[in-house]
Amino acid sequence: MRKFIEHTKNRCVWSWAGLVATWRSEFSFRSWVWVNLVSAGLALWLPLSTGERALILALGVLVLAAELFNTAIERAVDFISTEKHELARLAKDAGSAGVAMTAIAAGVAWVVVLVGMV
Repeated sequence: MRKFIEHTKNRCVWSWAGLVATWRSEFSFRSWVWVNLVSAGLALWLPLSTGERALILALGVLVLAAELFNTAIERAVDFISTEKHELARLAKDAGSAGVAMTAIAAGVAWVVVLVGMV
């Protein structure tokens, strides 16, 4: 049990370090955080159902997770080589597309929720 607690503590420390490092170095991550703060504020302020609110908040967190994955891909590719390569470009573009798709999903959820309010 002691080993489990130590591993859990380490995972939390490492995850926080990754979050802080990404916040400090990635403008796009900071932008998504601010967008999500506005989105969360609206989700909590508007008269939404619990399910709608949960969907909006969860999708916002998923956008941030996708941005973290994208940052990890970009850093790994850059670490392997600084040379331009088609596969490196494709990997980075796919990571970026993943962020875009999660953002679109969040946007679609907002549209559906707002249209349902009318």
